[in-house]
Amino acid sequence: MTYSGELIVGLDIGTTKICTIVGERTPSGSIDIVGIGTHPSRGLRKGVVINIESTVDSIKHAIQEAELMAGCEISNVYAGIAGGHIKGFNSHGIVAVKDKEVSDTDIGRVIDAARAVAIPLDREVIHILPQEYIIDEQDGIREPLGMSGVRLEAKVHIVTGAVTSAQNIVKCAQRCGLNVADIVLEQLASSEAVLSPDEKELGVALIDIGGGTTDIAIWSEGSIVHTSVLAVGGDHVTNDIAVGLRTPMEEAEQIKRKFGCASTSVLDEDESFEVASVGGRKPRVLSQQILTEIIEPRVEEMFSLVHQEIIRTGYEDLLASGVVITGGGTLLDGMCELAEDILGLPVRRGEPGGIGGLVDVVKSPIYATGVGLVQYGSAHEENRFFKVREENVYGKVKSRMRSWLGEIF
Repeated sequence: MTYSGELIVGLDIGTTKICTIVGERTPSGSIDIVGIGTHPSRGLRKGVVINIESTVDSIKHAIQEAELMAGCEISNVYAGIAGGHIKGFNSHGIVAVKDKEVSDTDIGRVIDAARAVAIPLDREVIHILPQEYIIDEQDGIREPLGMSGVRLEAKVHIVTGAVTSAQNIVKCAQRCGLNVADIVLEQLASSEAVLSPDEKELGVALIDIGGGTTDIAIWSEGSIVHTSVLAVGGDHVTNDIAVGLRTPMEEAEQIKRKFGCASTSVLDEDESFEVASVGGRKPRVLSQQILTEIIEPRVEEMFSLVHQEIIRTGYEDLLASGVVITGGGTLLDGMCELAEDILGLPVRRGEPGGIGGLVDVVKSPIYATGVGLVQYGSAHEENRFFKVREENVYGKVKSRMRSWLGEIF
């Protein structure tokens, strides 16, 4: 199959599943989804690679499935990164404007000034996300290029992650014959897919509940002001079901998906279902009420941790648009109602939007990160291949000296 537009591939390396989404950028600039591949994830724990061989095998299967559906060969991907090692913080940089007019060089210098903070050797900057620029005390500027002034300031949000975790993602992709065009924070990708520009402007909290982690991104005035990752997710609910019903993990996952409900208040009718036992014992018949009473406390705990995190950041009053929940962990009935009770804010479930092609297939919170990676790749198409911490210090110093000399002469 031949495509007239450019193909962009998102690779969501999750704790429970590997998901590959192939998107085609149309001449009008929109994105059509043309291929999807998913495979159960083996080799990750809480969003971090713990077994390279198993992860590589899962990625290969997901890539092959997407290639088959799209009828293309995949070589470059935008890979998602998550895990408890992710840390985000806000920073501020100030520079003097050369020639009294803001140029690309000035913007680059002020971003460099903002990122000049002490970061431990075992950590790598993943994103520098500009929030606003200030020219001669005039704040709220989104695009300063070409504006007159003598002093330029930038407020940015810096996201860092463990070097080893980023290296392992790149290594797994390379073992599958893939180039990593960029590593993208998963909640940033999900935001691209499920949040509207109005929500980002008014203030919104995105909560992406995956298998191993819950990712939080707080937006205000069109930019990210806070990111964090909590080490709880849908797998904790599955584990509670397995322990509470004394059934294997695989059986517990199926029961959760088929009969699971997050809140007893929205349980319509008390269905019964059969539960397989362990050790060759006879299966038992249990009610949905018992299952919900196991699930509800864990989901309450998850949203309580999210609420504590939002209060800790001090951005609770900025969330005029409320909260958007997404990810595979939000598919349980009653999730939005329970979240509204605990967070005290309006809550909606977010599904990928702003796309064409196989819309009916990907219109689920499960695919939010994968679709968002494609949309992020389309918006940031400079295709800079991700390198985890340049080893050659001499080469780095030489390139820095060259850029300085270029500015002087």
